[in-house]
Amino acid sequence: MHGGHATAGHLIAGDASAEHAATGRVVAVVGPTAAGKSDLAVELALRLGGEVINADSMQLYRGMDIGTAKLTLEQRRGVPHHVMDVLDIRDTATVAEFQGWARAAIHDCHARGVLPIVVGGSALYIRAVLDRFEFPGTDPAVRRSLEVELQRVGPQAMHRRLAAVDPEAAARILPSNGRRIVRALEVVEITGRPFTASLPDHTYAFPDVRQVGLDVPRDVLDERIRARVDRMWAAGWVEEVRRLAEAGLRESPTASRAHGYAQVLAYLDGRLTEEEAKEETVRITRRFVRRQDSWFRRDPRIHWLPYDAPDLVDRAVRIVTDASG
Repeated sequence: MHGGHATAGHLIAGDASAEHAATGRVVAVVGPTAAGKSDLAVELALRLGGEVINADSMQLYRGMDIGTAKLTLEQRRGVPHHVMDVLDIRDTATVAEFQGWARAAIHDCHARGVLPIVVGGSALYIRAVLDRFEFPGTDPAVRRSLEVELQRVGPQAMHRRLAAVDPEAAARILPSNGRRIVRALEVVEITGRPFTASLPDHTYAFPDVRQVGLDVPRDVLDERIRARVDRMWAAGWVEEVRRLAEAGLRESPTASRAHGYAQVLAYLDGRLTEEEAKEETVRITRRFVRRQDSWFRRDPRIHWLPYDAPDLVDRAVRIVTDASG
């Protein structure tokens, strides 16, 4: 489940980091979209003999490369990347399944004396890996009933129902995300408790975890998002989506909703102009980034560093290797 190959230099660094891996240490690089997480994770891996574990839900999909800002093999610089390109475009995966894959990759890194470096922008996915996070079971009959109701009344009405029984969950889930709304209502019905009550407190599932967050001022982040969307368009994103559409992207309940992909599909279908699709992608990404930031800021364990610090990698290395944690 990884791309790239370890270079000789990488293996030497790996020997030096064996003591960190032996302690069960896990590193996470977190923060908003377009902050530079992927590049910092590679730098840390090269410096400390680590390997990267992807925690971006859309980088799980093969072929979703440009629009998810997936690093190319060249940009990975020989650092293996795990839990990436593991799903076909028509597949779906639950957070619980992702948790299993990511934790298996972490245990594999530890077994080989390698430092696992988890990187991603979804607080839910990051916490599912790092924290004691037990997922409530499912009930097929309850799920089917809720899905039938979703088809009948639509996600907005279901979202209002969720807001009545679990306002906190409703605030975290977009009114258009029928799949997550159904899951939250299913948990409420099965457990008799709010969906948010099943979310964990800040207790790590591993003995030694170091989280490094990239702090980017709001106005700078807004500009970086616009520049990123322009770069993706120039790199052939429209052609990527056209290929994926032929492979079944429109039929995928998960992949087709990825930020920007739905907008490019609307452009290809003639429902948006090219400029409208770009502007809408920038807008929804900025909105998502604000939610990302608020999620991560709730976690007091994250060590925040300025994204543009000239000594960023050195400071991150000190956080990761500090014996006091």
